[in-house]
Amino acid sequence: MSKLWGRILLVPSVVRFASRAPKDPLAGWEGYWRGIHATGYSGDVLWDSGSRTEFAQYSDMLGTHFDPALPAIDVGCGNGTYTRWLAGLFPRVLGIDVSAGAVELARSEAEGIDNIDFLAINAAEAGAGERLWERMGPANVFVRGVFHVLKPDKQAHLATNLRTIVGDSGRVFLTETNFRGTSLAYMQQLGATRQSMPRQLQSALENLPRPGHFGADERHRTFSDADWRLITEGPVDIEVVPMDRTGRSQQVPGYFAVLAGS
Repeated sequence: MSKLWGRILLVPSVVRFASRAPKDPLAGWEGYWRGIHATGYSGDVLWDSGSRTEFAQYSDMLGTHFDPALPAIDVGCGNGTYTRWLAGLFPRVLGIDVSAGAVELARSEAEGIDNIDFLAINAAEAGAGERLWERMGPANVFVRGVFHVLKPDKQAHLATNLRTIVGDSGRVFLTETNFRGTSLAYMQQLGATRQSMPRQLQSALENLPRPGHFGADERHRTFSDADWRLITEGPVDIEVVPMDRTGRSQQVPGYFAVLAGS
């Protein structure tokens, strides 16, 4: 069977699952995180592989471009996998997520780590940047997989808030999935077939906003030259949990950028 025909046969299942997603994205995220029973490499969260290989991709860049004396904010922290990793690199770390359910889960998984805190907040809403500045002062910002699930106006709002947070001394590191094929091709790569849909992918379809891609063009549109200075950018591999027949974690084409306020 050709890949194209396989994608066509996926359509009914995708439409059926996606039709269950709430119209309100915030309600969708809350429902999603409240339904998570297991995290980590073989868990329910498709982007939560906890890959040491992916950590290693980012470590040198953060060490080179972030001031290690500043606190760090993990935007869209989910269950806090990357927040916990950042706690080993920076004196204070705050994980934030739009979902209170995600924050509750992150707190439970970070129990005993003294330099971590979590906050449920919509980082794309008006005033979020000021609230976070008041709490943390100038900070480094880590963003993994947030911009590609936001519409362009929300992407712009989030970038505006990040500009407030970093001040004159902080920087932003963002990494996003940047799969340039169709959404059906993307799901097919993750293991979806006409006969079966990986449970992690099904849960995302039933709850979450439809993802897009985020690369250099989208970054340039979102982070204006008037407010931001691009330090470096390039391709990365985003690792997701095993969802195909091999039982091995999978890599999705991604994009990274490091930015400072101008």
